Amino acid sequence: MMHFLRLVHILGGVFWVGSAIFMAAFLGPALRAIGPAGGQVMQQLAQVRKLPAYMMGSMAATLLSGIALYWVASDGFSNSWPASGPGKTFGVGAVFAILGATIGVVVSMPAARRLGALAATIGKAGGPPAPDQMAEMQRLQGRMATAAQIVAFLLVVATAAMAVARYVA
Repeated sequence: MMHFLRLVHILGGVFWVGSAIFMAAFLGPALRAIGPAGGQVMQQLAQVRKLPAYMMGSMAATLLSGIALYWVASDGFSNSWPASGPGKTFGVGAVFAILGATIGVVVSMPAARRLGALAATIGKAGGPPAPDQMAEMQRLQGRMATAAQIVAFLLVVATAAMAVARYVA
C-alpha cells in the first residue's frame, strides 16, 4: 500500500508542480504577450484538453496520498515521528502545498472562470472587446499571473522539502 501511495504522490506531484511552473513561467506570459488571441489557446486547454480538471485531479491525488503517507508514517499522528527532523520537514512541505492548493482554488479558479465567461461574451459579440471589457480582462489576467507565480513558488518549496526530508536530522 505504501508503494502505491508513494507512486500516486510522486506522479501526481510531478504533474501538478510541473504544470504550475510551466503556466507561471511560460504559458501565462506568452498568452498575455499575444493579447486576445491567447483566449483561444486557453479555451482549447480548458474546454477541449480539460487542463483544469487534470490539475485539480493531480492536486487532490497528491494532497490525499501525502496525508495518507504522513498518517501511516506517524502511526495515526500518535507517535513521535512528526517531531523528528523528517516529520517536521514533511510537515512544512505539506503546509506549503496546502497553501498553494488553497490559492489555486480560491484565487485562480474563480478568476479563470470569469475570464472564460468574459472571453465567450466578447466572442459572441463578434468584435473587439469594449474598453471596460479589455480592462476587466487585463485585471483578471494580472490576478491570475500573480496567483500562478505564488502557487508555483509555494509548490517548489513544498517539493524541495519533500526531496530532502528523509535526510534532515
